Amino acid sequence: MEALKPEEISHPPMEQLQGLEYCIDSNPSWGEAVALGFQHYIMALGTAVMIPSFLVPLMGGNDGDKIRVIQTLLFVQGVNTLLQTLFGTRLPTVIGGSWAFMVPIISIIHDSSLASIEDDHLRFLSTMRAVQGALIVASSVQIILGFSQLWAICSRFFSPLGMVPVMALVGVGLFDRGFPIAGQCVEIGVPMFLLFVALSQYLKNFKLKQMPIMERFAFIIAITVIWAYAHLLTASGAYKHHPEVTQKHCRTDKGHLISSAPWIKIPYPLQWGAPIFDAGHAFGMMAATLVSLIESTGAYKAASRLASATPPPAHVLSRGIGWQGIGILLGGLFGTVTGSTVSVENIGLLGSTRVGSRRVIQISAGFMIFFSILGKFGALFASIPFPIFAAVYCVMFGLVASVGLSFLQFTNMNSMRNLFITGVSLFLGLSIPEYFREYTTGALHGPAHTKAGWFNDFLNTIFSSSPTVALMIGVFLDNTLEYKDSARDRGMPWWVKFRTFKGDSRNEEFYTLPFNLNRFFPPS
Repeated sequence: MEALKPEEISHPPMEQLQGLEYCIDSNPSWGEAVALGFQHYIMALGTAVMIPSFLVPLMGGNDGDKIRVIQTLLFVQGVNTLLQTLFGTRLPTVIGGSWAFMVPIISIIHDSSLASIEDDHLRFLSTMRAVQGALIVASSVQIILGFSQLWAICSRFFSPLGMVPVMALVGVGLFDRGFPIAGQCVEIGVPMFLLFVALSQYLKNFKLKQMPIMERFAFIIAITVIWAYAHLLTASGAYKHHPEVTQKHCRTDKGHLISSAPWIKIPYPLQWGAPIFDAGHAFGMMAATLVSLIESTGAYKAASRLASATPPPAHVLSRGIGWQGIGILLGGLFGTVTGSTVSVENIGLLGSTRVGSRRVIQISAGFMIFFSILGKFGALFASIPFPIFAAVYCVMFGLVASVGLSFLQFTNMNSMRNLFITGVSLFLGLSIPEYFREYTTGALHGPAHTKAGWFNDFLNTIFSSSPTVALMIGVFLDNTLEYKDSARDRGMPWWVKFRTFKGDSRNEEFYTLPFNLNRFFPPS
């Protein structure tokens, strides 16, 4: 069959996305950058509040404990974001709390030696210290794989085709954080979704002093309007006779965060006491660290595209994973109740605002640290109902997934081999974790249920992650199925120039460390 001529191709492959206003190393004005940084801070609040709100009560903690954990998570989140943007991949990524650590953490919570403690506060402190010990040990996985450049060696087996399912499922794999939560209070979830889409898409050309104000700040405008609307419903008694679960999701005064928060509180290491180290807990947590590593790998590549940067070279990617391991270590020392990973919703916000500036993310990290210390003010923003965040996640996660799929343009999707690998990886990446979730919901334990708790945690954690399953299947098939004759079909001619630091001049422009630190972390 005769190949199409270049002029006959309607939409030829493009290395960079169209319509992005600011790339990784270009910056908006200081006023606009501060406003955008505050918007990223608000976006990061969703996960930072959801995870402690779910875990702390299970650990026996009260409202005061919950707000302290939220403050600590935000503080460490800000520090980790600065470290990553300065010394890690240097991509405009927020490093936030990770849901990947849920399985081993819940296993620690249900450990008989901790669950038998009768005093709730003492049980909370003991459980927190056990989680800290497990995180500290598990952080060594990313630190070693990252700084030793072992992950760089592993990444040489990745091709655009093999990474598409991973990047796509970094977004789509979080579908249960989207409308299922927004639907818990449709009165505010659906209006938030509709208003955000209207402002960011249909009214995006509305300008104020030549700035597309609706497109840039659609999220902060929509969340202010819907938050005020939700408060009006609460104050008017609209939920007065509704079930408790509805009030919990819809009312703006059910979190008790503001009343429980101190005016000023600086998180510090070992604030909950000395960590408790247990080999079984640590081994299960290592699986979550591996999952976080894989999810972040896909997220970094998606972020690079939305920031108009080249895909991070192997050396840079591995360096970022090493600093992310330092972030998990800090989480263990401070007591954040979970590990860290790249915030997918903030990557989506890069695309929604069309601003991929590194400076904006660094400013948002400053807001995280500042408001984590000023407890009352931080708690005010953290009291936004979860369905409002979940409604925006429906857009942000989907946008990140589509960015992952956009890498297919560099591969040959007329190849049955490529169609097979892509389809099977995407389907099993969704299907296998869904099986693990449904099994756990019905049986109250995962499919792996042996007498060895650490073994159960390891398998249940690995196979509950969509990007991890997609990477294992996609990369294996891509490197074993008709491997020798498929380099061009896999997209390797386009990919190869970005795999080494000096393969493309833009790599050095985007990823060179500041302050002449390359002598300590030399490029490969």
